[in-house]
Amino acid sequence: MLIDSLTDDITEDQVVVGEGNRDGLPRSLEANCQAYGLRAFKLKIGGDAAASLDRLSEIAAVLDRSAMPYMCTLDGNEQFAMPEEFEALWLQMKAVPHLKRFVASIAYVEQPIARKFAMSVPLGRFGERTAVEIDESDANIDAFPKARSLGYRGVSSKSCKGVYRSLLNRCRAEHWNAQVGVDQFFLSAEDLCTQVGTALEQDLALAALIGCTDIERNGYQYGDGMAGCQQAEREAVVARRPDLYRLEGNRANLRIVEGTLSPT
Repeated sequence: MLIDSLTDDITEDQVVVGEGNRDGLPRSLEANCQAYGLRAFKLKIGGDAAASLDRLSEIAAVLDRSAMPYMCTLDGNEQFAMPEEFEALWLQMKAVPHLKRFVASIAYVEQPIARKFAMSVPLGRFGERTAVEIDESDANIDAFPKARSLGYRGVSSKSCKGVYRSLLNRCRAEHWNAQVGVDQFFLSAEDLCTQVGTALEQDLALAALIGCTDIERNGYQYGDGMAGCQQAEREAVVARRPDLYRLEGNRANLRIVEGTLSPT
């Protein structure tokens, strides 16, 4: 899954040649899609509705070039104080003809409400119509049940918040789904800044254990392919798991084929 940070280049013509592009890896959304066959995307939006619509339109234009189905999640990134504010943007998105396929691809919305308000304000009708999860508001072991009472259906799993919390939340979701007779409650997974090597492999194992087949992967990019390690270390990691990593120059990068990491 690819994360869009609100500043990433969308098309190749937006890339400034030579500007921080020392590793030779694709930078734009367009180039990443071509290089890795990406099919799942996490996209951030800001609090400016007009700017968000413009940016999402640019992104949709790139994603819609492929006839293959794709899936998106929309990260509200705590940009809204009240559910009604985000719902207004959501309705604008649904009203734009060229965003029809894009909006239909959105699996859930992540934490649109600022944490200052999120755990005290019910989502209301928007939560009834749309799958919304907490992320930043998942501050303690009791956050998911509290969020559920406000209309949230999901919670984000991160290794840094503890393996046992993820396992407990998985059990909660399964129990609640059994009660209502439908898979309504869910967990998503993201790596935050998990680095290549043992930490990343443990993180992938946790995601698989809780049933998350799609996971936000971006931490390894910020680690620059184990740049802080000796070359022999990088080579050893790649040699141990060539299905998961590949050596590109002196960097140990993830092996991504058709948007997928190693199935093993």
